[in-house]
This record gives sequence, C-alpha cells and structure tokens, in this order.
Amino acid sequence: MKHFQTPMLQSLSRRRWIMYLVALVGACLAMLPPGLYAHDLTPPPVPPKLEVPAGHRPFLLGHATGTQNYICRRSGLSFAWSLFGPQATLFNDDGMQIITHFLSPNPEENGTARATWQHSRDTSTVWAIRIEFSSDPAFVKPGAIPWLLLEVVGADLGPTGGQRLTETTHIQRVNTLGGLEPPTDCAQDSDVGRQALVPYTADYIFYKDTGQE
Repeated sequence: MKHFQTPMLQSLSRRRWIMYLVALVGACLAMLPPGLYAHDLTPPPVPPKLEVPAGHRPFLLGHATGTQNYICRRSGLSFAWSLFGPQATLFNDDGMQIITHFLSPNPEENGTARATWQHSRDTSTVWAIRIEFSSDPAFVKPGAIPWLLLEVVGADLGPTGGQRLTETTHIQRVNTLGGLEPPTDCAQDSDVGRQALVPYTADYIFYKDTGQE
C-alpha cells in the first residue's frame, strides 16, 4: 500500500508547487505598472507630424500632474516669460506613482539641460528633446500647452542596473490641460526674475524600438 501511494503524493505535491509558481508570477506581473509588459497599449490620434516613426511601439503610459515653470526675463527691449522646466509626477491607471518629470543636465550632452523622466522604482532615467509640437485646435484644448513629439537623447541605468525607461526612443505629450505662461506680470524691470508655476496635466506615452525586442 505504501509503495503505491508515494508516486501519487509526489505528483500531488508537484502540482501544488506548479500552481504556487503560477500564482506567484501572476502576482508579480500585477504589481508592475500597466504598459511595462503589455503589447496592446493604443495611443490616441495625434496630428500627423506628431506620429512616432514606424518600427516603434508604445510600452508605457503615464498621467502627469504638476506645473510648467516660467521666469520673467528681459527680451530685447521688452520682457517675456521663459520656460525653465516642468515639475510633475506621472501615475499609472491605478493611481500609483511611476515616474517623476523635471529639468536636469544630460550627461550624454556635457550637461545640457533637458526634459527628464526618472522611474520611481529603479530610477532609470531618460532625457529628451522636442522635435515637433502642435496646438492644432482639432486636438489641443483652448488654454492648454501644445502636444509634443520628443526624441530621447540620453539614457542612464538606475544605481542597481534598473532599465525600465532606458529602451525609450520617443515620447509623446498628449491630452494636455493648462500650463500656458501667464498673460500678465512680465512687463517691466521690476518683474524680471518673477516666477510663475502654472498647473497642468498631460499624458506621456513612451515608445521603444521593436527591433530591440
């Protein structure tokens, strides 16, 4: 009797172990921000000049809340607001923080200040430049900053080798609300140096090269 039960018990134990591993993998995937492993992320329609080149696919979407930051400077014989960077936090669809967005020096361009996105978990970082923008009223709401297409010009691993953002090649900024420079308060010498932190929201879509997968 004992001789026949042993294989059965071993088989039952093996099945339980496999079920445990499947459940564990599923739980780990559930903890990842949406888009990091999904291949079915569909970006919204954009003006033609903001389309990402063929051979790239979206892999991550972040909903940003923050400010567009301006400073009043002299411009020739007049005065004008000048953008000195964003400061925003990006969240996934579950409201979990996934990325911070700010201005910082790009080490791959000898410290040139660029728009920066840093992953909140592994601190992998990318820097990007704007290559196209659009304020087409068919897409961009009144009073909102333009939609953008950006190209990555620098990437850095996190301190422990994290690379969740380093494969990014392009970023789209879409669905913007707010963020435009103030219409007043920058018109005379006493205004120079005045800062304005203007609230905005936007969606950022991150793309990677399908040839690298």
